[in-house]
Amino acid sequence: MIESLPEAGRGRSIDLRYTKTVGQRGRHAQISNKARTVVRVDQTRMMQGRAKREKKPMTEEAVYVGVDVAKHILDLAVHNSKETRQFNNDHKGIASAKRYIAGLRPAKIILEATGKYEIPLVAELQANHLPVVIVNPRQVRDFARATGVLAKTDRIDARILALFGLQVQPEVRLLPDQKTRELSSFLARRRQLIEMLTAENNRLLQADINIRPGIKIHIAWLEEAISTINDYLDQQIQSSPSWLEKDNLLKSVPGVGKVVSTTLLIELPELGNLSRRKIAALVGVAPLNRDSGTLRGKRTVWGGRAKLRAVLYMAALVGVRHNPVIAAFYERLLKAGKAKKVALVACMRKLLTILNAMIRSKTVWKVDSILQNTAVEAK
Repeated sequence: MIESLPEAGRGRSIDLRYTKTVGQRGRHAQISNKARTVVRVDQTRMMQGRAKREKKPMTEEAVYVGVDVAKHILDLAVHNSKETRQFNNDHKGIASAKRYIAGLRPAKIILEATGKYEIPLVAELQANHLPVVIVNPRQVRDFARATGVLAKTDRIDARILALFGLQVQPEVRLLPDQKTRELSSFLARRRQLIEMLTAENNRLLQADINIRPGIKIHIAWLEEAISTINDYLDQQIQSSPSWLEKDNLLKSVPGVGKVVSTTLLIELPELGNLSRRKIAALVGVAPLNRDSGTLRGKRTVWGGRAKLRAVLYMAALVGVRHNPVIAAFYERLLKAGKAKKVALVACMRKLLTILNAMIRSKTVWKVDSILQNTAVEAK
C-alpha cells in the first residue's frame, strides 16, 4: 500500500514512491558536488590557458622595403602590401622617405645601383642605422623574369626589389664614407682623362698638319689635368695615417705601383677584412663552374669590380717578370699546360690573395713571410 502524507503547512500529500532516505540523498549529493567541482576546475584551467595564449605576444613579420631610384623620383614598396609611395629625390623628399621607412622598422631596404642617384638616400639611411642594401640591377631583372614578371615600371620595380630582399636575403654592406666617395670620383675622372689622352694620341698620328697643333694643345692640357689629380690623390693618402700605412705595404710588392695601390685603397676597402675566396669573388677573379650533366665547361671569371681587375691585370703583367713569387707560379702553370691568359688570371688572383694577407697581418713584402702567410690562408 502506497502511503501518502500531507505536506506540512501546504495541504498537499507527498508520494513516498519518489522519496529517498537521508543517507541516499547525502551520498548522491556528495558525488554530484565532486563532479561539479571537477568541471569548475577544468573550466578554470582552460580559461587560464586561453588567457595565457591570448597574452603571449605575436611575432612581428619582418618588413622588406624596395626603393626604385630615378633622377627625380623615389618609388617605395613593401613586400607584403600592394601600396606604393612616391617621394622626390631631393633633400626634402629624402628626409620624408627616411621617416616613412624608419616607421616601418624594416629588416632590409633594397635599392639598385644606378651610378650616383642612390647615394644621397643610402647615406641618409645608413646615418640613421637602417639596414640598406645596394644590389646589382642585372640580378634583380633576372629575379623578376624568374617570378614571371616581364612588365617593367617604377612601381613594379619597387615591388620586385622588396620581394628580392625577402627571398634572396642580400648581405648588408656599408657605403664608403664621404672622403672615400670623393676620392673615388677623382679616380673615375682620372680614368676618363686617360681614355681621352689615348684617343688624342691616336688621332695625332693620322691628323693633317694643320690639325696637329690643336691636338697637341689638348694633349698637354690632359697630361697636366692627370698630373694634378695624381698629386691630389697622393696628398690625401699621405695625410691619412691608416691609408699611408696600407699604401706603404702595398707598394712594397714588386709589380704594385702608385696607381695600383691607390685604386685598391679607394675602390676595395674590404681588402684585409675578407677571406681569400670572398675577396676573389668580390673582385671577380674567382673561376666559376659551368657544368651540366655530362658537359664539363671551362672555368671562367666574370662579374665583380671591373676597375680593380684592370689594375690587377697590369700588376700581374709586371709581376710575371719582376716578382719572384708570381713569376714562379706563372711558369709552373704554363708547364702544366695552361693557356697564357688563364695563367695570367690565376696570377691576378694569387697577387690579390697575397695583398689581402699582407694588409690583414700588416706584413711588409718578404718572399719567405709571404709564402708562409699565403700557405696558412690557403688552409
